[in-house]
Amino acid sequence: MVTHPVKPLALTLGEPAGIGPDITIAAWLRRRELNLPAFYLLGDEATIARRAGALGVDVKIASVSESEAEAAFADALPVVATGETATAEPGKPDVSSAPAALASIRQAVADVRAGRAGAVVTNPIAKSVLYRAGFRHPGHTEFLAELAAQDGCVPQPVMMLWSPRLAVVPVTIHVSLREALSQLTSELIVSTVRIVATELKSRFGIVRPRIAISGLNPHAGEDGSLGHEEQTIIAPALKALRNDGIEARGPLPADTMFHEAARNTYDCAVCMYHDQALIPIKTVAFEDAVNVTLGLPFIRTSPDHGTAFDIAGSGKANPASLIAALQLASRMAATTS
Repeated sequence: MVTHPVKPLALTLGEPAGIGPDITIAAWLRRRELNLPAFYLLGDEATIARRAGALGVDVKIASVSESEAEAAFADALPVVATGETATAEPGKPDVSSAPAALASIRQAVADVRAGRAGAVVTNPIAKSVLYRAGFRHPGHTEFLAELAAQDGCVPQPVMMLWSPRLAVVPVTIHVSLREALSQLTSELIVSTVRIVATELKSRFGIVRPRIAISGLNPHAGEDGSLGHEEQTIIAPALKALRNDGIEARGPLPADTMFHEAARNTYDCAVCMYHDQALIPIKTVAFEDAVNVTLGLPFIRTSPDHGTAFDIAGSGKANPASLIAALQLASRMAATTS
C-alpha cells in the first residue's frame, strides 16, 4: 500500500436552505486546528457571504478556479462558480434553488473525473425540493451513479456508512421495505459484497477484509421456521463469495451483530435493507459517521445527516460529520493498492 499527494477536494453546495453552508464555513474555520485537506466549494460567493453574515462569523471568501483553490485555501474559503445562483434563505427551502444544488453535484463529478479534484464530498440535499424541480432519482447515490456512466453503462453504486467503530452496507438502498424484499437476490448480494471487498482492500488498506453478512428475518430465519430467504437467497450468495476467496460470514442474526464484541470480529457488516444497516451506525456514531459511495470510478463521501432546516443559519450545526467526510475522502484518495 502506497500513498500519494491528493488534489483539493470538490465540495458540493448541497441544499442551499439547509446546514450545508453552515458546516462548510465551520469546517474551513477549523482547517488549521485539524490540519484539514484543501477543499473548494462549488457554488456562488454571494450565498456563502450571506450565510456567514447570518452566522455572525468573519470568513474571507475567494472566487477561484479549480487550479487556484489549493493556494487560496490557507487564507480564504475557495469558491468555484457553477453558473447557478442560490436564492433560498436558511430554513426556507425554495424549489428555484434546485438548479444550484444539482449544478454543484454535476460540476464536482466533472472535476474529479477530469483530474481537477481528488474526490467528491457532498453536502446534504433535500430530495423533496429536488423532486418538485423534476429530479427523478431516489437519492444522491443513484444520481452519482448515472453521472459516472461510461459508454452508457451505469455502475452499481454501493452505499457504505463508515466510522472508526463500525462500517455498514445495505444491499438494497432507497426503496420501500416491500420493494427491498422483491429486489433482494443472491446475485445482488454477491455483486455488492464483491465491490465492498475490493474497495476495502484498495481504498481502506485492509489486506483481507472480514465481512459479516446479516440474515433478513428475525434470528436469521431460525432454520427456516421464521422465513426461508436465508436458505434460498443468502446462503447461495455466501457460497459464491467464499469460492471467490472472500472472507464472508453469515447469515447472522441482525439483532446480535452490532454489540461491541461482535463489531470487533469484522471490518464491515453487509445488511439486507436500509434501516437494518443504518439504525446501528446512527446509534453508535451519529455525529461522525460518513456516507461513502463504493463502486464508482471516483471517490465520494458525505456527512451522514440531513439538511436540518430547523437549525440552518443558527450556528448550532455540528460540522463533525463533514469534517470526517473530508478527512476520509483525502485518506481514500491518497491510498492505492
